[in-house]
Amino acid sequence: MQIPVTTIPQLVEQAARTYGNDLFLEEHRTRIGFDDFAVQVNSVVGSLLASGIRKGDRIAVWAPNISEWVIAAIGAQCAGAVLVTLNTRYKGSEAAYILRQSRARILFSISSFLGTDYPAQLKDEALPDLEKIIVFRGDDDSPHTRWEAFLDDSGNITEQDIQQRLASISDTDISDILFTSGTTGHPKGVMTSHEQNLRAFTHFSEIVGLTQGDRYLVINPFFHSFGYKAGILACLLKGVTLLPHAVFDTEDILQRISRDRISVLPGPPTLFQSLLAHPNLGQHDLSTLQKATTGAAVIPVEMIRKMKSVLGLNTVITAYGLTETCGLVTACRQGDSDETIATTSGRAIPGVELRCVDSNNQEVPRGEPGEIVVRGFNVMQGYFENEPATHEAIDADNWLHTGDIGIMDADGNLKITDRLKDMFITGGFNCYPAEIEKTIANHPDIAMNAVIGVTDERMGEVAKVFAVLKPDSSLTADELIAWCREHMANYKVPRQVEFMEHLPLNASGKVLKPELRKLSL
Repeated sequence: MQIPVTTIPQLVEQAARTYGNDLFLEEHRTRIGFDDFAVQVNSVVGSLLASGIRKGDRIAVWAPNISEWVIAAIGAQCAGAVLVTLNTRYKGSEAAYILRQSRARILFSISSFLGTDYPAQLKDEALPDLEKIIVFRGDDDSPHTRWEAFLDDSGNITEQDIQQRLASISDTDISDILFTSGTTGHPKGVMTSHEQNLRAFTHFSEIVGLTQGDRYLVINPFFHSFGYKAGILACLLKGVTLLPHAVFDTEDILQRISRDRISVLPGPPTLFQSLLAHPNLGQHDLSTLQKATTGAAVIPVEMIRKMKSVLGLNTVITAYGLTETCGLVTACRQGDSDETIATTSGRAIPGVELRCVDSNNQEVPRGEPGEIVVRGFNVMQGYFENEPATHEAIDADNWLHTGDIGIMDADGNLKITDRLKDMFITGGFNCYPAEIEKTIANHPDIAMNAVIGVTDERMGEVAKVFAVLKPDSSLTADELIAWCREHMANYKVPRQVEFMEHLPLNASGKVLKPELRKLSL
């Protein structure tokens, strides 16, 4: 399949030309058409050029789902910069690590959201490459540059300068670096290009059946590929109205579906479970709701049926992807059975090869478990400035080794049976035990700790920490959890604590996590 455009500047221009003043962004009283969006994006490009931003420079965004996030992020990419997204649940030290690793020159953020001043969390962090923080909806007394002032600061940049920069972007240029954690506990920056992302989410948009005039409520955070690529890019590709949603609240979402006539609703299974279980569900008009995408967890078949019969959805698509594959590898298709949608993640998207292999990298027979490997246009360019990790992930034949274990059926549908080594998923967020363990190891009363994922009815899985205390410590489970809440994003915080005299170890001193899992059954 050929996509009509291969760079994000081309995408913005095409959307403006094709969809004109049709509504692209709607947030409260903010209404931005596709044509006006292109104008605002060009203003960002001009201001970035005035700030000396060159092609390939990294620009970060650390803010919730608001309209300015979209304008700033797409504007940065149209200026030839590389977008770096920051999880809104990060603490200052977590965000600072990524800003340092990426050497971001500019950070777009927000100084007041739900009582949090994001830039203030960076006050004591060493950030030698960060030149400027620009705040959305900031207070007048903010020490940082206000968004409005930034947009006014285009200096002597001409329209010709802007157009030259837009035209200089090529399909193979890196469009974003999304940081993903791993078993080492250190986040790694995944590099993907303009063309890769547009090609992948053109397929996604067509599989889901997005059409001009759809109204798409994006609850998935923009910092994640689900919100940014399956949300923002997909809406630009198909002429769909994007409605950002910043704070998860089940009642509020139900009201928005009714009030804002939402037709497309993506989200993790926990979102739909919450909607179906809400006591006031029957009081809301959900008649406009048509399409949903979900994934990231095993889904009961009955839930798929209820999503259709109770929520009124015509299309429910489950999919599988990882940051290293632009966020998309497989998807179910319209017409698949409820059982296929619930129990598998569908088939490879066009242009992508998929296998399950044994320890010798040989494909296993259909129906047998093996490591999932992927080859195709969607595989990342590599980890940013980390060639050893890149070579470890992508073999000599260009197969990306996901570390996930899966079973492929006779029709090519993929069932995920295990996660990336010890990784587990909490409410749609990937949690990596090594990263959590590394933070907990800094607690003055902890001698040793190990983290696993345990089943949770609402969140799918949550973190449980097994900890060995230092001698004479009187630390309690509640105190350790409270400390964790201060030092890591909320979704990583262990919900369960079990103190032990010692952790089970093998001969080489490695923690035997299978033994810990047995203790949690």
